Amino acid sequence: MAITLLSETLINQIAAGEVIERPASAAKELIENALDAGATRIEIATAGGGKTLLRVVDNGCGMGPDDLALAVRRHCTSKLDGGLFDIRTLGFRGEALPSIGSVARLTIASRPAGSDHGAEIAVHGGVVQAVRPTPANHGTVVEVRDLFFATPARLKFMKTERAEAAAISEVVRRMAIAFPGVRFLLSGPDRTTLEFPATGDDRLARIAQVLGRDFRDNAIEIDAERNEVRLTGFAGVPTFNRGNSLHQYVFVNGRPVQDKLIFSALRGAYAETIPHGRYPVAVLSITIDPALVDVNVHPAKSDVRFRDPGLVRGLIVGAIRQALAADGDRSSTLGARGLVNAFRPESSAPASGSGFASAARSPGGYGGQTGYGQAPSPPWAAERSPYRPLETGGRGFGEAAQAAFGSFAPAARMAPEPSGSEPVVPETALPEHPLGAARAQLHENYIVAQTGDGLVIVDQHAAHERLVYENLRKGLSTKALPAQALLIPDIVDLAEDDCDRLMVHAEELSRLGLTIERFGPGAVAVRETPAMLGEIDAAGLIRQLADELAEWDTANGLAGRLEALAATMACHGSVRSGRRLRPEEMNALLRQMEATPGSGQCNHGRPTYIEIKLADIERLFGRS
Repeated sequence: MAITLLSETLINQIAAGEVIERPASAAKELIENALDAGATRIEIATAGGGKTLLRVVDNGCGMGPDDLALAVRRHCTSKLDGGLFDIRTLGFRGEALPSIGSVARLTIASRPAGSDHGAEIAVHGGVVQAVRPTPANHGTVVEVRDLFFATPARLKFMKTERAEAAAISEVVRRMAIAFPGVRFLLSGPDRTTLEFPATGDDRLARIAQVLGRDFRDNAIEIDAERNEVRLTGFAGVPTFNRGNSLHQYVFVNGRPVQDKLIFSALRGAYAETIPHGRYPVAVLSITIDPALVDVNVHPAKSDVRFRDPGLVRGLIVGAIRQALAADGDRSSTLGARGLVNAFRPESSAPASGSGFASAARSPGGYGGQTGYGQAPSPPWAAERSPYRPLETGGRGFGEAAQAAFGSFAPAARMAPEPSGSEPVVPETALPEHPLGAARAQLHENYIVAQTGDGLVIVDQHAAHERLVYENLRKGLSTKALPAQALLIPDIVDLAEDDCDRLMVHAEELSRLGLTIERFGPGAVAVRETPAMLGEIDAAGLIRQLADELAEWDTANGLAGRLEALAATMACHGSVRSGRRLRPEEMNALLRQMEATPGSGQCNHGRPTYIEIKLADIERLFGRS
């Protein structure tokens, strides 16, 4: 069979299979071109999830007739003056426009600054039409219609219009976070209008536009640098987490990326502080010399490769952990909000979707407050008023419900008298510590402490469990662990490459109690195992570590097992629920929590305390 040269149209369609996977891919490429052109306003309009229409309008530098003719040809670009080793723009391949034009009906109208008229070019299914003059504003308008009409097979793999529209929205959100000085407007008949006004240099304000105001209240600023690699951004407190990783945004030199090294480092930074199946919320930006990172890995430009991945991973893990420790442990504001809503009295009126009861149950905030404004108040009605007399036969704080507490004396009188030389702390003294001073213990499980501007409710078992666990972890990291010698060494057969990787980390594993030796070209002999783990499957552990080294180049599996065991020991060795504590014990627990990093959540990732401000309490009583 003779070898022939493919046609230009077929070459572009093949390239489109990698560059333009779905409408969101086309939107990403067009928005990147607009940003590279210096646009400060970008408007995106879609219809049919981007399959029927995708229009991107910008106020960038624009293009003249000659540039338009070259823009729709493959490998024509103005962004590689410094070569592949100094890429400072989002786009650089020169493939996006010709790839889109080969599978859709593409029209580009543009007018550069200083020109009296604009120009337009069209590409329909790979057929390029002549450039013609057209009226246009300064900037560029790119319109894509009937995406993939020239490759019908690709349309079968498209998702629903709603799913494709949501993917475009996610692209716009990521770009909006990366460029806070640019105004983004996303509209169309298949969606509600999404607008992100420019915030200038206030990046946190732009992040709040995208992720909501809750992130602003629960974010810790990150700013660290190591070996000319700088990490900036914001990371959420551990108790502010989500059920998926969609709220993790990472940028390298302003480019949104989906890099598994960075996401792995982010997961490692929050290890043992977030429950299994939950994910931290973070927005991180890495600034690095373009020569030290390769963005030319995939046509979609979403993957990058660092020259020194260990440096980047260590910087991310260290910076986030240091920021969490420096900020001090604080609970998520969502916990306080849920606590406030739990105390709101429920209306006895029928559940009609209006009134005080429905407003109190609204997930948006206090009394139906949403992320962007206050819901309108319903007309006043006596049966819905929060100031009505409390029903004695229903739920709430009626007399019948409170009768069981009549025999209880105030906590100050119930506390046992201190003995010996223990100092007496005056009850009237205002607490000056972050977690305040203990005032009561409820149900032998929850400590109520008064702070300078509110109160704190502490889960005593979860809090003490974390303190014990941190002491065990400190012991694991500061000294070699005892090892159990095997009477007969366990020989594990592995690929030669896996053996080489394991032997590189042999010294690190030995410090954790796992002693291995090379046993021929394709085997490893296990001499000792960690005594803490007892009787284990040494061969299974070695194979797991080998797989982990092959994928991540780290051997954290053994350390993870040891820490999991430490977590179990801490759970069984901590203060149990149902134990009555003396005031001195409660205050000592609070002071230890303040001095221990990560004490805001237990080993399982649950919060150890909830803080509610005095202003929220006064709001419950209508005092504000």
